[in-house]
This record gives sequence, C-alpha cells and structure tokens, in this order.
Amino acid sequence: MGTMSEVINGLTQPSDLFVAQRQAPVAPRSEPSLHHIGYVVPSIAEGLARWQAALSAASVSAVFKDEIQRAQVLFLEFSCGGPTLELVEPMGTDSPVARFLEKGSGLHHLCFEVDDLHEQIRYGKAQKGLLLRQPQPAVAFGGRRIAWMMTRDKLLVEYLERRPSQIQ
Repeated sequence: MGTMSEVINGLTQPSDLFVAQRQAPVAPRSEPSLHHIGYVVPSIAEGLARWQAALSAASVSAVFKDEIQRAQVLFLEFSCGGPTLELVEPMGTDSPVARFLEKGSGLHHLCFEVDDLHEQIRYGKAQKGLLLRQPQPAVAFGGRRIAWMMTRDKLLVEYLERRPSQIQ
C-alpha cells in the first residue's frame, strides 16, 4: 500500500475514489473518555483494605452484584479525579471472569464512556475488532448499557454509553 496520493493517483475512475472513501472507517463523532480500569480479583472483601491503602483511594463505592455479567464489582475513586479502578470478582465458576482468574488475578480491561454505543461498535469492527457481547444493561451503571470488544491487538475493551439509551 502506498501513500494516500499514490493510492488516489492509482484510481482510474471517479467511482473507484467513491468506493475508497466509503470504505474508510469513520471515527465516532465524539471522542471516548476513559471511565475505569478493570482488575479481576478472587475476593473483593478480602483484598479491599489492601487495595484502598496501596492506592490511597479517596472513596469506595458500594458492591454491585450483576447477574447478567455474572460478576460483582466495586469502584475505587481517587482524590485527583479521573478514571476509577474497578475490582471485579466472579460470581461463580460460569462467570467469564472466572476463566480469567484461573490464570491469576490482574488487569482485565479498559472501559471507555461513549456517546453512541452502536457507532463505537461499528468503528471498532472497522478497526478489525471483535464484538464479544452485544449491548446490555449494567447494574453498576444504573442500567446504562455496556458492550465488550476485543481489539485486533487482543486488548479487552468495555464500552459504556454516556447516557441511558431509550432502547433497552
């Protein structure tokens, strides 16, 4: 693949240029913002005091039990603001994070807040990402929907809609 001008110069018909432009992935209208970093732990209750002390967390959320995700989560917030740290504990052996935990606890995912979940999914697919889970409501976010994607570089990304959707 050459430079853009080489590619355009190599197109022989106006319809070729239209096809090339139409196929280029269009970035979402607004930029996603980092909402939280997810870290899988064997037990929130057993590790919370260590996490809070080690990271000087300013506050801790309630524990949210999400039957759909088959996990319970808690958020550590920091005085500097910015993204939170989500501690994720599987709610049984059938939980997707239980399989992750078999390899040891650790960094699990990045979560980005987005204006349009479906637009972000289309863009992620255009970037060779794989949609792992269709949008579904999440207890920890007051019913706002989330979707899970794996980037082509094997990074697990959760997308969280910025505002509740009218479509449930």
